[in-house]
Amino acid sequence: MDYAITQNPVQFEQSEVIRINYSSQKFIKDGIKINPTTVLFEYGIKDHLIEVNSHKDYSKLFFKSNGDVPFDILAASFWLITRYEEYLPFKQDKYNRFDVKNSLAFQYDFIDVPLVNLWIEELKKLLLSKYPELTFKKHNYSYVSTVDIDNAYKFKFKGIMREAGGYLKSIVTRNFKEVKERTAVVFNGKTDPFDSYEFLLEVQKKNNLNVLFFFLLGDYGVNDKNHPANNKDFQILIKHLADYAKIGIHPSYKSNDNLNQLKVEVNRLANITHRDIRNSRQHFAILKFPETFQALLQTGITADYSMGYGNYNGFRASFCIPYNWYDLDAEQETPLIIHPFCIIETTLRFTNKATNETAIQFAKPIIDEVKKYGGELVTIIHNDTMGSVNEWKGWKEVYEQIVKEALT
Repeated sequence: MDYAITQNPVQFEQSEVIRINYSSQKFIKDGIKINPTTVLFEYGIKDHLIEVNSHKDYSKLFFKSNGDVPFDILAASFWLITRYEEYLPFKQDKYNRFDVKNSLAFQYDFIDVPLVNLWIEELKKLLLSKYPELTFKKHNYSYVSTVDIDNAYKFKFKGIMREAGGYLKSIVTRNFKEVKERTAVVFNGKTDPFDSYEFLLEVQKKNNLNVLFFFLLGDYGVNDKNHPANNKDFQILIKHLADYAKIGIHPSYKSNDNLNQLKVEVNRLANITHRDIRNSRQHFAILKFPETFQALLQTGITADYSMGYGNYNGFRASFCIPYNWYDLDAEQETPLIIHPFCIIETTLRFTNKATNETAIQFAKPIIDEVKKYGGELVTIIHNDTMGSVNEWKGWKEVYEQIVKEALT
């Protein structure tokens, strides 16, 4: 909606338009009254004492106040969407990430709900009760299926040294089944266990899906075990998938504290595909505020798909609609569009302990929440889990169930 902001009390009270009084001042003709906290009027980042209360209409709320809205809905929404709590000191997990268990949403049991969207709906009802002539922009639900390619092939195209190392490791650990499997793939033309690409393209075509592939193009390391970016067969795969779907960079673990490394990886993908790279998702969903997004902006990235937890399904920013990232350090809105994700197949299996028969039971409630608010559902799968690895048997069907649920 178009709006105007005034700090002139006379102008505010004499105005005949729809009004929201976001101040401690009282007027005879208030419109909608929201009593503010100090959060949106501060400079810098402060450690606010947060007390979460349950509420019959707004579910959970904090920054409680008296007014037509029982809390400072603007400050609370801002606090969640900007990930204010992640700018404060916190205990890191083994990948140096913000631990989901430290989040307010996890601690007060609203991580499986896009709470800010719920608040917006309640505010909308309040506005319509006083101003029934109001019309609101309608958000249309959409679905984006994203695929992380951390390791394109299990055995193929690894190079002589890595291939030899793989054989040696299998022999030392007496994993002769893997020796046999590797030989069948490398020398006898058997399909690689991680090669699920034709299946993924088939599901995309059959369902007319909006698909986005993210490629890891960092240098080989403990947490970055991708193929070399100069490998011709890997490049052929990237170009092939880019012919059918959107693509993006999957910045390596090593690039988290190295802007030059990030630029190298973005340029590698740009040179392979001969197109500008605008989409990104962090490897392991590692986000450091504000450094990660500031670095992405410096490389020309305009859309990021990292807003979610790598080990817990739900809503990290309590919001399910794409939005511009606000840099708290710089106190300004940026052109970087954040696309929150909420479901990963690995999380369904390892955190929810779901089987391929029960996985959809965990995914459906989250899908329904996004549909309810006309949001953008973003899911993550991996090429290796959709391949022929025995421990992921049946998860192709899980993916198709999720796609079916997302599209109905």
